[in-house]
Amino acid sequence: MTYQIELENINKYYGGYHALRDISLGIEPGEFVALVGPSGCGKSTLLRTIAGLEGISGGTLRIAGETVNDRAPRERDLAMVFQSYALYPHMTVRRNLTYSMRLKRRSKADMERSVEEIARITGLESLLDRYPRELSGGQRQRVAMGRAIIREPKAFLFDEPLSNLDAALRVHMRSEVRQLHNRLNATSVYVTHDQIEAMTMADRVVVMRAGVVEQMGAPLDLYDRPCNRFVAGFIGSPAMNFVDGIIREDGVSVRLDLPGEAVLRFAGARPAGETVTVGFRPEHLSVTMAATGGNILSLPVGFVERTGSTSYVLSSTTPEILLSVPERFPKEQGSVNAQIAPELVHLFSKEDGTALL
Repeated sequence: MTYQIELENINKYYGGYHALRDISLGIEPGEFVALVGPSGCGKSTLLRTIAGLEGISGGTLRIAGETVNDRAPRERDLAMVFQSYALYPHMTVRRNLTYSMRLKRRSKADMERSVEEIARITGLESLLDRYPRELSGGQRQRVAMGRAIIREPKAFLFDEPLSNLDAALRVHMRSEVRQLHNRLNATSVYVTHDQIEAMTMADRVVVMRAGVVEQMGAPLDLYDRPCNRFVAGFIGSPAMNFVDGIIREDGVSVRLDLPGEAVLRFAGARPAGETVTVGFRPEHLSVTMAATGGNILSLPVGFVERTGSTSYVLSSTTPEILLSVPERFPKEQGSVNAQIAPELVHLFSKEDGTALL
């Protein structure tokens, strides 16, 4: 298969600092790939490496089957959309859109046809004669995307393009960016620190930590089958609960390091006496009236946060356990019984965090 973008054992050093470590990744034509991870994990460095804004210290980078290690950014035929929009303030929207075409000395008629098409795609028809200062944040971002689209590049590179927008506009722009990607049948690489953006927009998510790819796959595969504790805790909102425990004699249940008789059965089998970290998601815990029975935790309530459609119930145990309850939980309730299905219980190695089941 010829990938649109292919990275083979990419390494990047800044002096003695190893920023990217043996990263190999193939991005297919038309695929939307999100690079996600905490600050300093290397996701923006990787994007800049693809763009040619950063040189690589080792490995091979191919675009449309051609090795581009030594090619300048302008020779790679990629378009970047930045967090800061990077619009020319003294130019109208029309002139911002046609900037790259004017550099190539394209004809006026050709530019006008392209501007009309891009304005229609991005919803900028009525804004072409305005200046950036006269636009909202979302409109500026659409201009930045339109300026990238008009170049007809081999791929689009997005560097946290929505992080300057307010929460409501970010949600709206997520769908706009994804719909635009679908209409263009484009290849897109999207950097974000927001795992919800990555989960809702991407065909495939690449989770990074400390310059290493921890796991890559379809969003729901990462949610359902995280390869280690880091990915399990990073993917999903609110984050997964983690409690240490010891496998019981039956090999199919674990005694949790919580007050009382806290025992959970899991789907699978492990050696008796093994020390593990148990993970379960807040939304997989359901409130039950039963105090005993299969996979029930009796937890003292420490804090309740009601957001309307959902209540977040935090236990007063150590460690704290969070429940996401799809109802208005009474704040004065002193305890709660939470139940979870065995197949939703995750086990991780206490030593290195690797998924055991």
